[in-house]
Amino acid sequence: MKVFSPLFSRLFSPLAAIAAMAAAPLAGASAALAGIGQPSPWQIGLQGSVTPVMDDITGFNTFLFWITTAIAVFVLVLLAIIIVRFNARAHPVASRTTHNTPLEVIWTIVPVVILLLIAVPSFRLLFIQLDVPKPDLTIKATGKQWLWSYSYPDNGNFEFDSTVVADKDLKPGQPRLLTVDNEMVVPVNKVVHVLVTGADVIHSFTVPSFGIRIDAVPGRINDTWFKATREGMYYGQCSELCGVDHSFMPIAVRVVSDEDFTKWAAAAKQKYAAEQPAPPTALAAAGPVWR
Repeated sequence: MKVFSPLFSRLFSPLAAIAAMAAAPLAGASAALAGIGQPSPWQIGLQGSVTPVMDDITGFNTFLFWITTAIAVFVLVLLAIIIVRFNARAHPVASRTTHNTPLEVIWTIVPVVILLLIAVPSFRLLFIQLDVPKPDLTIKATGKQWLWSYSYPDNGNFEFDSTVVADKDLKPGQPRLLTVDNEMVVPVNKVVHVLVTGADVIHSFTVPSFGIRIDAVPGRINDTWFKATREGMYYGQCSELCGVDHSFMPIAVRVVSDEDFTKWAAAAKQKYAAEQPAPPTALAAAGPVWR
């Protein structure tokens, strides 16, 4: 898909810019058209990209937008011509034409060509999303009612829960329903392999700026990957209806430098290892003894 992204940018970026300028008055002078890491007021389009996969998704989305726009304009013009030229007043004697071989060939071949133009980059994009490169870091994300748990098997195998921060506890600048007490922390410019599962019902691990969305299914391990190219905080949410508090299990990923990640991992290993419950004794593990 890397072949298509520059092509999409050269062909469609000017048109996309014109469309964005035309839509800007609707959003207001201070509103952002598309945020990076989180939604923006009056947002138009996808969230800003910080991964190669999301770059390809954005380019493919722009490509599809202009194809559908061209089809819609063509159909509108065709309808207008029919309304003007073939109404009862302008064309009182109806045409008796029943077959037109060239026209039938055209309206059969053209849709096939359009579908092929869409299919080729679409399949390439699906392949890139599902083909996980050699990872630099593996994280397991477990969806629970209603929070996320993250474990780091490559860095001491510690695990911690990430729960939403209540409105009354939010600090200035922290987004509502997206801020959590413990973020997933990853290093910048590293391939992160995410193993996703569910502990109770089906959840969905979604981070729009990374271009990832994968279901968390109980009893099954799904996987996805991303490579964040910019430091910062990026938010997502569970995107599968999972229960009454579905809207209260956000995902927060903090992308930091390699040095900061090493320091965080060392501190987290000590912090969360101390919070883990002690392993059960042999007697406790055997279950209750009934007399």
